[in-house]
Formats: sequence, C-alpha cells, structure tokens
Amino acid sequence: MDNNDRLIRLRYALDIKDTDMVKIFKLGGIELTKEEVQKMLIKSKDYYNDEADDHDDIEEKEENIKCNSNTLESFLNGFIIFKRGKRDLKPGQSERSALSIKDSGSVNNVMLKKLKIALSLTSEDMLDILEEAQVIVTKGELSALFRKEGHKHYKVCGDKYARNFLKGLAKKYRS
Repeated sequence: MDNNDRLIRLRYALDIKDTDMVKIFKLGGIELTKEEVQKMLIKSKDYYNDEADDHDDIEEKEENIKCNSNTLESFLNGFIIFKRGKRDLKPGQSERSALSIKDSGSVNNVMLKKLKIALSLTSEDMLDILEEAQVIVTKGELSALFRKEGHKHYKVCGDKYARNFLKGLAKKYRS
C-alpha cells in the first residue's frame, strides 16, 4: 500500500470532499489546487495489485501525482487541525512540529496515531473499529503500535492492519 492508496482509503472512509481535502492540505502547510488533489486520488496500478484481482490492463496515468511521506504527514497534521482546531503553543515551542515519518516502515504507525488524535478516539474505540473489520487485536498489541520508534515494545504496523483499520473506519463513519 503506498501513500496515495492510504489517502484514497482515508478520504473514502471519512467521506471527505475535494474542497475539504484542499483545506486540510493547506492547514498542514501545503498549497494544492483541487485538480492536484484529484490527481493524487487516482488509483495506481499498485492499488489494484493489493486487491489481489487481475488488473494488468490498468495503466499508470501520467497525470497521477505521487504522494510522498511528507505530503501525507502534512495532510494528517492538517486533518488534526481541521477536526480539533489549532492548538495553543507553549512558550518556546515552534509553530511547526518535526515530521514523524522517518521511513516507509513507520508510515502506518504515524497514520494511526494522527487519526486517533484527529478523531478523538480512545484505545477502546480503535479496538472496536478494528473489530468492525473482523480483526481482533489486544490492547497491548495496539499500544505497541503507538510507542515511539526504538522503544523495546514498539511494533511496526503492517499494511494489513492499516488497511483493515481504514475499512473499519469506513463501516463506522459511512453507515
């Protein structure tokens, strides 16, 4: 699953309109037009490969804009502001926080953390959302996904968990 797929699935799960997507990116510090956002939301060939169907006839479109990790994290930061408002800065604290996504392995962990914050979810809410997608996770396993990278109990969140979490979100928010 690449960042474009994550963005597509997140947009679908939460039923975010194109104009809101543009606002969210702007809140996250990236200026994009509605057309650029739509080009980012074009399903790539990899998306269909994840679905395990035979889609060899799908061609990669040139107008497809790749969403890199910084762009995705900016979107997630903007989504937090969009849902919860700007936070008050403490004295000496910088306006913009450092980016958390260090490599492709931590993308799903950061996405789950930021969605938990933006949607004001508790651990029980997250377990319910995963259960909605028929994935049973213990509270300990879930807390391992939220730990800081390098912590001895840190666990990388795989694409399967992330995909099922977004599927559970869709069931919760679109039903």
